[in-house]
Amino acid sequence: MTDLLYRTEDIPTDEILDLFVETNQDRQVIDSIKAVSPIILVGSRGVGKSFLLKVAEEEMLKDFNKNRVLPVYLTFTKSSLLHSNDPNQFMNWMLSRICSKILRTLRKQGFLADPPKALKVISGGGDLESEQSRIELLSERYEESWKNPEENIDSSFLPAIDDFLDAIEDICEEVNIKRINLLIDEAAHIFRPEQQRQFFTLFRDLRTSFISCNAAVYPGVTSFGESFQTSHDATFKNLDRDVLDDEYIAKMREMVEKQLEADSDLLNNISRNGQNFAILAYAASGNPRILLKTISRASQVSSKQINEVIREYYKTEIWSEHSGLVEKYPGHSKIIDWGRYFIESIVLPDLQNKNLHYLSDKYASEKKYSTCFFWIHRDSPLSVKEAIRLLSYTGIVTEYGEAIKATKSELGTRYQVNIGCLLSLESTPSSTAFNIVKNLSSRRFAEFGMNNPSFKELTDIVPEFVETDLQNVLTRQLNKSIELLDLTAWQKNTLHEINVSSIKDILTVSEDDLKKIHYIGNVRARRVKNAALASVYEYLNG
Repeated sequence: MTDLLYRTEDIPTDEILDLFVETNQDRQVIDSIKAVSPIILVGSRGVGKSFLLKVAEEEMLKDFNKNRVLPVYLTFTKSSLLHSNDPNQFMNWMLSRICSKILRTLRKQGFLADPPKALKVISGGGDLESEQSRIELLSERYEESWKNPEENIDSSFLPAIDDFLDAIEDICEEVNIKRINLLIDEAAHIFRPEQQRQFFTLFRDLRTSFISCNAAVYPGVTSFGESFQTSHDATFKNLDRDVLDDEYIAKMREMVEKQLEADSDLLNNISRNGQNFAILAYAASGNPRILLKTISRASQVSSKQINEVIREYYKTEIWSEHSGLVEKYPGHSKIIDWGRYFIESIVLPDLQNKNLHYLSDKYASEKKYSTCFFWIHRDSPLSVKEAIRLLSYTGIVTEYGEAIKATKSELGTRYQVNIGCLLSLESTPSSTAFNIVKNLSSRRFAEFGMNNPSFKELTDIVPEFVETDLQNVLTRQLNKSIELLDLTAWQKNTLHEINVSSIKDILTVSEDDLKKIHYIGNVRARRVKNAALASVYEYLNG
């Protein structure tokens, strides 16, 4: 079977546009990213934030000679590895990382044959002919500071923000660039409020006529800081795909088929078992990564495989990330655990019962509707809202409308629960799930009022999200087994073959080491290394 690519970083740059399946929503997002005004993309893991940033980058590069807008893509995934004794390490690292990526992009696009004078400001001075500039080496030293936290890092040559912006203006004017468009991936992580505030301050401060900023964040990030005004300093774009859209199944199927052009067997299986594929697509709840993972486990697309995948993946595995937050952030354990209990023991059974009722013969003469939606009163306890927020962060629930009227015209927020979790309650999803998903209506939902009895456990808890002792967390996590990571069985076995057993090992293993394994060439070595590193950063970032 074809190796499906779950992560954007695994996709070769020249294949990005070929694998892009355009929807009206995605096109609007991409066009917004390419424009002047700052955009913040919001979405849980796997919904396509990174991919859309890369599509925007490739389109801007194709049109550069016409528009003279230079895209600079960078990721902040390595922020979890910063553990130096520099009190300003995060701000310094962010700026050094931005300078490094701008410098690298200018070099790659051929602008350094006759280097602009202002280039020395963003390069940290020194020899521009060397393989790495001082600023690039500075960024790497911060990223490797976890190895020796007591080591002093000299950042004295890092430019001040104003000097950086002046340098960018001079560089753009000298080499005829209209604007540099920063595309910042993995920008702010939920349990690092101080990092969040610093990021959004920098995000606001970088906006000039010569530089624009766009960033991708997870839902639930709320620590914007006093200087960042969410209604003025950026436009927020939610990337959740609407399962009720008429084109939903067709577009999700096209995403899979574009990766399977050479795999005629799997394509034929999907074609022969269209209803089973639709069940998997709905179960993924608009998340392409989850769909690719589950279709790889059900390559026959048979009813038996569908039943097994839905029961195994959506009853256990999809919850592992959410429950795993407790280990990393024990101070939030009660809220995290209650959130899982609320969905598994209260919401899902309630929705299942409603669907049994709505789809029963009692309504044989009427249009039948089903639901995967629930509603939380706007005045529910703060701790309940925080629990729901964490469930949104890990993709178990998705916000589906604010200020929604329920019984007695009360107002609240409507959420969509992960459909796969709902279908996992069915004894044989392959025979009953399609009837549920094809009749979904957002007008039907389970209601939870402000004093719902299930809230009682959290009523008196006031959530307080404070900075965690990240160094201790990092040390613990680095020593854990690679079995905890979101890797395929083959990838894990490959790493074990060269004695890579811990998360720390992955950070140091080289592609050359991987190529020592039989059947591992350049492409597969790079893919295994990238997948492993991506999984490590996702795991460490919470």
